[in-house]
Amino acid sequence: MNKNNDSRENRWYLSLMAPRSRGDKYAWLDPSAAYINAESFHDMMDDLLEPFSPDDIDVVAGFDAAGFVLGAGMATKLGKGFLSIRKGGKIPVDYDVVPMSNYSGQTQQMEMRKPAFAPGTRVLLVDQWIETGGTMTAGIQLVERQQGIVTGISAVCIEDNNVTKDMYNRYKMSSCVVSGSDIQAQCNRQALDSFESYRAEDGFPEIGSNPVSNCDSDD
Repeated sequence: MNKNNDSRENRWYLSLMAPRSRGDKYAWLDPSAAYINAESFHDMMDDLLEPFSPDDIDVVAGFDAAGFVLGAGMATKLGKGFLSIRKGGKIPVDYDVVPMSNYSGQTQQMEMRKPAFAPGTRVLLVDQWIETGGTMTAGIQLVERQQGIVTGISAVCIEDNNVTKDMYNRYKMSSCVVSGSDIQAQCNRQALDSFESYRAEDGFPEIGSNPVSNCDSDD
């Protein structure tokens, strides 16, 4: 584990993300490997939330399925509710739908319950990873169709391309991977240097450890 005194600035937890070990149809890495360790997961939440104020957000929306984990965690820290944006065919009530192409080039549909909120609601959109931007673009359209306001976009990594460049120009963005950093370049080429020394054991939860807390004890 590459943790040291400057670990938060270096985003130490990114080295816990696992390289793909199955076929090419799967994503090139598994960021959720870094969620297993409590300190890693909570540091990620804090870094993703750093540019946002609870006063500017009414609800957090996360994408099916990995965005549910991050989005619900961030909503909890902010003291806000959570709205799920689902893959097609999952919502049993009235819904809006937007077709999109995912990172593998497959056509999918993203759906959101209708109505989901009142006009003018400020929504923080959260996903695990933004590669091509197709999923996030669909989420933006779903929110804005219901006259919501996208107050920010957050993901573990936002890869550089024309779509994400436009997002940076239009919205407040947050990522665990610092834009312009060497790790950003590694993500853009979809190969992290840390893969060479990756060990799943480095991210295992500590047995019998005390819960991670953002609150100081009053005792």
